[in-house]
Amino acid sequence: MPRFEDSDFGVEASPASVDPRAAAAADARSPRDRGSLAGSLPIPTDSGNTVEVPASRSSISDAAAFMHNLSLSPSTRDRRGSRNSFGTSLPIPRSPRVSRLSSAVTSDAATVSRDLLASQVQDMSQEKVAAAKNMAFAFDIDGVLAHGNEAIPEAKEALRMLNGDNELGIKIPYILLTNGGGKTEAARCEQLTEVLDHPISTDQFIQSHTPMQALSEYYETVLVCGGEGQKIREVAENYGFKHVIHPKDILAWDPTISPWRSFSEEDRAEAKPRDFSKINFDAILVFADSRDYQTDFQLIIDLLLAEDGKLGTRSKDPVASRIPVYFSQGDLVFPTDHKGPPRLTQGAYRISIEAQYKALTGVDLERVVYGKPERATYDYADEVLRSWMEQIHNEKHLPENIYMVGDNPASDICGGNMHGWNTCLVRTGVFQGGDNDEQNPANFGVFPNVLEAVKAAVRKELGKEFKMKWNPKVNPVLHGNSTSAVE
Repeated sequence: MPRFEDSDFGVEASPASVDPRAAAAADARSPRDRGSLAGSLPIPTDSGNTVEVPASRSSISDAAAFMHNLSLSPSTRDRRGSRNSFGTSLPIPRSPRVSRLSSAVTSDAATVSRDLLASQVQDMSQEKVAAAKNMAFAFDIDGVLAHGNEAIPEAKEALRMLNGDNELGIKIPYILLTNGGGKTEAARCEQLTEVLDHPISTDQFIQSHTPMQALSEYYETVLVCGGEGQKIREVAENYGFKHVIHPKDILAWDPTISPWRSFSEEDRAEAKPRDFSKINFDAILVFADSRDYQTDFQLIIDLLLAEDGKLGTRSKDPVASRIPVYFSQGDLVFPTDHKGPPRLTQGAYRISIEAQYKALTGVDLERVVYGKPERATYDYADEVLRSWMEQIHNEKHLPENIYMVGDNPASDICGGNMHGWNTCLVRTGVFQGGDNDEQNPANFGVFPNVLEAVKAAVRKELGKEFKMKWNPKVNPVLHGNSTSAVE
């Protein structure tokens, strides 16, 4: 499989005089071990004195040198190699549209009228129209367009302009590329349409587990974890997985399998128990954040240690018979409506599983991560953009100038940089730093919000004098003018 060299990312190679084994050993030490006070912690006593107690090192630090590049600190400047890295090919759907989930939310009559006007205006500015058709945007959602179920005000104005409220009356293509998940694409788009006050189609929407539908061609019986209630069961079934098992199904079969379980009467009513001691699981799929960490931890570890994915068994060789485990994204934190720092998300959950597996077996866990900034998600985004271009412009090609607008340097910006997109970092979510992020600097710039990022990109491609609003009072259809007047 193709791999990248350090020179591809502007990273200088280590000097030849440095022993790589010594460097790896030094890097694997915890910060406490590398410091001048390594090996001890001050513990107060009843007499008011302190005694020095040797500090034990977390096993996570021992595993650090072997972990996936997303496990600790994804960076375009300091990238650790891994089999699931930016150069690794993962399966993505053959069709850019989500099977059995594709639906578009139709616009109102006013938008249809605007499309008719736009066809007249496009004839008058072919050069700008061509430039507009040669650019596109990819937006993260949480922290860029919305905070939870509350839209960021500037986001509505930015989408209004891209949907045709501009000098040309032309739609500038954009897709939504999020590491969120847990619902079907149709349900999420319906929700976003209401939040953003703009129609969002499933054909322009990618959430963290959307590309994972390609795995249905490889696995039949899967444990699917994460999300609210049991909504992810519908997601996986719509993706084409034949036998979808939810953790609550297993709890209904044997409640003792998880000592600290969370299991309500509603869970029991929706569960589909059967004799799981006779079933071999093919794979584990983590689609979204867990709502019952302890149960999900227990079942995932049980299956990773089992003989060929059979619950209740223990393999003599945890590597040779281990079933594969897939995570839909690798973000460590994400913005919410919480007023304080960003909250922990699926990346922290994955690191916990890695540490548990390492502690129980002494072996580092091999696993696969989708979502931003992984290459599979961006390759899939290219296919979605081509298809969306065909829908709105009847031209199925990938625009040359693609702008990724995100708030998380470690996913949005890192992935966009690696994929060759123009990256815009906004200050309405995870990033609250200085002039730019040090590890994953946005190559197009840092902006206070998504509207300012969109304006800067549009003016770069279409000219500084380009007007961001359409004036419906003066147009060539209603007044017969040869040019359009704009505000």
